[in-house]
Amino acid sequence: MNDGVVALPWLVIREDGNGNRYRVGRYATEDEAKKVADTLDGSGHKQLYWVERVGQTAH
Repeated sequence: MNDGVVALPWLVIREDGNGNRYRVGRYATEDEAKKVADTLDGSGHKQLYWVERVGQTAH
């Protein structure tokens, strides 16, 4: 039984210039997460953004 809980298995992760990593958000689909990461990555800042599935080993 789901009890109305929505699974959000896709994460957008940000790494700043000092190597600190932060979860930016959780998303229902990989495509949705990639769109967010691409938009943030195109902002011109020196942070790195990527998408990973919950439970996946970070790179």
